[in-house]
Amino acid sequence: MPVQYEPFNTSQDVTTTKTLLHEVIPITGSIVSGTYDDGNIKNYSHGMFQSVYDYPYLSSSANHIFDLTVAYSEGSALASASNTQNTKKKNLYNQYSQVLLGYTGSATAGVRKFEKDLTNDGNGAMDEVFFINFSRLITKDQIKKGSFALSLGTGSSFSGSFVGDDLILQDALATERTGFATEQGGDYALLFTNSSGTGDAVGNIFYQAGIAVVTASAFGSSILAVNGVEEHTISDVLTGSSISGACDAIRHRVNNISFNNTTEINSKIYFCRVPHNKFNYSSNPTYLSGAQIRVKDVASDTPIAYITTIGLYSSTGDLLATAKLSEPLRKDPTNELTLRVRLDY
Repeated sequence: MPVQYEPFNTSQDVTTTKTLLHEVIPITGSIVSGTYDDGNIKNYSHGMFQSVYDYPYLSSSANHIFDLTVAYSEGSALASASNTQNTKKKNLYNQYSQVLLGYTGSATAGVRKFEKDLTNDGNGAMDEVFFINFSRLITKDQIKKGSFALSLGTGSSFSGSFVGDDLILQDALATERTGFATEQGGDYALLFTNSSGTGDAVGNIFYQAGIAVVTASAFGSSILAVNGVEEHTISDVLTGSSISGACDAIRHRVNNISFNNTTEINSKIYFCRVPHNKFNYSSNPTYLSGAQIRVKDVASDTPIAYITTIGLYSSTGDLLATAKLSEPLRKDPTNELTLRVRLDY
C-alpha cells in the first residue's frame, strides 16, 4: 500500500481521446471469381446468399470476406410470381431496406428504396440491386470514407475471363459532389462510375454497416454467364436464375475490390503529477535497513527514490490499474515529474 496518494483534478489531469487506425484491404478478383475453382464459395440450403472466403471454406485457415446476394423491390418491373425465388428476392430487398434506411413513415408506402441520390424522395430509385455485405473481420469498425472502389467487368460478352470495359465504382467524389447522409444504418454515400466528375451514381456504400449496394443496371446490356452458359442479360439473371446462380454470374464479373478499414481506439489519459515534496521515499521494504535509508551515507543527505510503477486507485483506496515505466526515474525534492498514463478501450 502506498503511504500517500496524489488526487486527480478531473478538469486538468484527465482527458479522453479517440485514435483512428486504417488498413488497406485489397480483395483481388481472382479470389472472388474462382482461384480455387469456387471451393472458397459457400452456398446454403436456404439459398438466400452465398459467402466468399479467401481460401477453400473447409480449410481451417479460411477467413470470411463477404456475403453476396441479389434482390428487387416490390415495385420492380421485374417482380413476378413466376420468377425463380421471387418472394425471397423481394424479402431480401425489404430486409436490407428496413435495416439500413427504415420506413417511409407512410402506412401504405412501406420501406424506403435505395436511390441514386441522398434525398430519399422516391426519385432515382434502384429497384433491382445486388448487395455485398463485408465481414466485420475486414471492415473492423467501419469503412473509411472516400476509400472504397469496386471494379466490375461490363464487356458485351463474358466467357470465364474479363472482356474489356471495366467499370470502376467508387465513393471518391462523395464529399465534393453530394456529401454524406446518415440513416438508420449509419453514414452512407453514393458510388460513382468514375473519378472525373462526370460519372453516374450507381450505388450506395454504408460505412459503419460495411455494405455496398449496386444497381443491376450498372451491367447495362452485358451478357452474363450462368452455369457456364453465356446467354443472359442482368434482367434474365434476376428473373430466371436462383439467387446463388445470380450471385455466381455477378461474382465472376468482379475484377477488384479495395478500401481502407477503420479501427477506433478510445483512450482515457491521466496526467500523474509528482510534486517536489512528495514521493521522495520508496515504499519498497528494502529501502530501509535498521530504520535508516540505504541510499544515504550521511543523515543530512537529500533522500532519493526511483519511480518504476504508477498505480491508479479508486476513491476508497482500491488499486484499479498499474503502469510500468520503461526505465526507473530518479525523484528527489529538487525535481517534479508529470507522467502520462493512457488506458485504451
